[in-house]
Amino acid sequence: MDIDTTQPWGLAIDFAGRATVDEAGHTIHVNVSDSSLSDIIGPDPITGTYSPVNITAQFAEAGTNNSVLRGIGRVTVLPLGTDPVVPDQTAIQRAVAAALTNFDQNRAAYSTLCTTWTPTDTDAS
Repeated sequence: MDIDTTQPWGLAIDFAGRATVDEAGHTIHVNVSDSSLSDIIGPDPITGTYSPVNITAQFAEAGTNNSVLRGIGRVTVLPLGTDPVVPDQTAIQRAVAAALTNFDQNRAAYSTLCTTWTPTDTDAS
């Protein structure tokens, strides 16, 4: 994934922190969000620190017989001291790479399962 150096998070995101990127033949959905429960960005009143920012990247590919393989990646950017989180232009790139890796791991695991599984008489019904 190419990083857009004109964007704080390396990719243009909408007002809700969402974006979509096409990578390695997949359409990957990205979400950038903080983990606070408030809609006001500010330090936690108890700890005095800002919330971390979570970047998730996920996609699913459907196959035959209602089969679905998913790829999910997550990166957390922590605040430094009592300052708010500073955008990390590589965070989305790392989350997308993690989702692609997760997808490949799932594909290999399901392939191994299918080649080693021996159906029984009760599985056919």
